[in-house]
Amino acid sequence: MNYNFEPEKYKKELKGILFDALNLEKFNKKKFEKIVRNYPKDGNKVFSKDQIIRGIEYLVQSDFVPEYQVVKCEELISKIRMKPTRSISGVTTVTVLTKPFACPGQCIFCPNDVRMPKSYIATEPGAQRALFNRFSPYLQVYGRLQAYKNNGHPIEKIELLILGGTWSYYTEKYKLWFIHECFRAMNDFSLLSAPSAEEDVTLDHTIKEELNNDINDTLRQKIGNKPYNQLIVSKEYKELFAKNIVDETEVSWEDLFKQQEINSHGIVRCVGLVLETRSDVINEKETLMMRQLGATKIQVGIQTLDDKISKMNKRGENKDQVAKAFEFLRAAGFKIHAHMMPNLYGATPEIDLKVYKELFDSLDFKPDELKIYPTSIIKHTELSDRWQEGKFIPYTTEELIKLLADMMEQTPEYCRITRVIRDIPSTEIESGNLTTNLREVVEHILKKDGRANPNIRAREIKGKQVSFADLKLDIIEYETKNTTEYFLQYITEQRQIAGFLRLSIPKENKENGITPELNNAAIIREIHVYGPSLNLGKDSSGQAQHLGLGTKLIERAKQMAKEKGFKKLAVISSIGTREYYEKRGFELGEFYQMAEID
Repeated sequence: MNYNFEPEKYKKELKGILFDALNLEKFNKKKFEKIVRNYPKDGNKVFSKDQIIRGIEYLVQSDFVPEYQVVKCEELISKIRMKPTRSISGVTTVTVLTKPFACPGQCIFCPNDVRMPKSYIATEPGAQRALFNRFSPYLQVYGRLQAYKNNGHPIEKIELLILGGTWSYYTEKYKLWFIHECFRAMNDFSLLSAPSAEEDVTLDHTIKEELNNDINDTLRQKIGNKPYNQLIVSKEYKELFAKNIVDETEVSWEDLFKQQEINSHGIVRCVGLVLETRSDVINEKETLMMRQLGATKIQVGIQTLDDKISKMNKRGENKDQVAKAFEFLRAAGFKIHAHMMPNLYGATPEIDLKVYKELFDSLDFKPDELKIYPTSIIKHTELSDRWQEGKFIPYTTEELIKLLADMMEQTPEYCRITRVIRDIPSTEIESGNLTTNLREVVEHILKKDGRANPNIRAREIKGKQVSFADLKLDIIEYETKNTTEYFLQYITEQRQIAGFLRLSIPKENKENGITPELNNAAIIREIHVYGPSLNLGKDSSGQAQHLGLGTKLIERAKQMAKEKGFKKLAVISSIGTREYYEKRGFELGEFYQMAEID
C-alpha cells in the first residue's frame, strides 16, 4: 500500500506514462508495461499500478490533461486497475477476519492454525491482511478501502464480508465492537474521500513487532499436540501471540446505531453485511441479533446433509439443526449462503451428488447462494493422520471434475455458486485438489458438452450493454417449509441475467417467529442489479444498473404481495441502501424498512 506516494514529485514521469499510453492504438498489457519501464521511478524503480492510477488522477485534477482527454483517462484507469471482476457484479467486496477464538465443532478436516480463527490458514490472502493488522476490524476495512481506491475500484458501494470461525460463538461485547469498528472505518474513509478533504490524508497507525510465525510448532513443543480450543486458551499462547491482537473496547448498541446512521448518508456505504456461522448455534435470539447488527446475508457451513458422514467427520451438528437454522433465517428475511464440501471422510461421489440434489429438492433447504469446497487434506489435522494411515483416499481429479459438473448442471437458476475452491496455498495441502482454475475447467466441460450451467453467476450480464427492450421478466416459484419463494429476474433471450429480486411469501399469514415487526408481511430478501460498480450518482448509459430495473422489480413485488392478501411489504435493507428504499416508499422501522400496500 503506497500511503505516502506523492505524485507531484514524479510529474514528468507520470505525464510520460499517461500520454504514451493514451497514444496507443489499442491498449495492450505488454505494451503498457514497456511504457512504464521507459519512465522509471527514482531512476531505477518501476511505478506500481496503484501509483500510476493515483498519478493519473493527480494529473487530471491538476489540469495537466486537456478536457477532451479526461474521459480517455478514466477508460485507461479501468484497463490498468487490478482484478476488475471484484466490482463487476455491482458492488465491491471488503473481507475481514475475526480474531482466533474457540469453535463448537471438532471437524477432522479443519485447519489447526492458532494464528487464525478456526478453519482458516494464515497463508491465505485475506488471512495475511488480518494478521498484518492484528485482527483490528478498523485497520482491515480502512486498509482494504485504500487499496481499492489506489487501484481504481469504486468504493461507494461496499459488501462487508466478516469471516472467521463461528460468529455466533463470540461474545456480544466483541461482536458489537467489531461491527462498530467496521462502520467507523467506512465512515472515516468517507470523510477523507469527500471533495473538501485535504489531499493525501492517510491512515496513521503503528504496526507492532512481527508475530511469531512458528507459533503452531512452538506451542506444541511447549504444551503438546493439543486441540485448537485448548491451545488458544493456554498461558503460553497468550504470552506468545494473543497479547499482540487488538483488544476490543466497550461499545454500546447506541454507539453502533450512531455509526450506522452516519453510514446511511455517507460516501462509502455498506450495501450488504455478511456474517459466517454454524447451524447448531442459530436460534431465534441469535437470528434477531444478527439482524440488529445490520446483517443481510448469513453464510452457513453445512458441508453435508448425510448425518452418518457428518458424525464421521465430527461436525457436531445434524441435518435437523441445519433445517431449523434455515427456517429461522428465512423467517427473518436473510439471504442464505450455504457451504458444501464434497469428498469428506466416508463420502463417495454418488453420496455427494445425492446430498446435492437433496439440498435443492427438500423443502427444508434451498439456499440462495452456495460455496462448494472440495475437501483438501491440510497439515496437522486429524484427516491428515487418517490419510497417512491409508484410511482416506481423495477423489481423483477426473472424479472431482465429473462430480462438480453434475452438481453445477443441477443447480437451479435462483442460486448463485460464488466459489468452487478455497484460496488455500498449495504448500499447505498434503493431498486433494490442486487445480486452481477448477471452476473454469468444469464450466468449459459443460459448455463443450452442450450441458446447462443455470446458476446465477454463470448467467450474469456483467458489463454488457443492454436496453430494456432486450429484457423480459421471468418469475420462478418454489416452495420451502415456511414460505413460497418468488425469484423475479430480468433476463435476455439467452437467459443472461441483468437483475433480480427475491420475494418471500409466508405460507400462513401469521405471526413471525423472529420479530412481530414482520407479522403479516411479505418480505423482499434481496434485490440485485448487475453491471460494473459505479459511484453513487454517476450514470452509465446502457448498463443494467441504470435501466431502473430495481424500481420495476419492487413495483412488481408489491403487486404480487397484494394479490396474495398482504397489506405490507418488508425489505431486509442494509444500512447503505436505506436511502434507496426511502425514495421508493419504504419507512424505517425497528429492524426492517416497511411499505404499506395500497
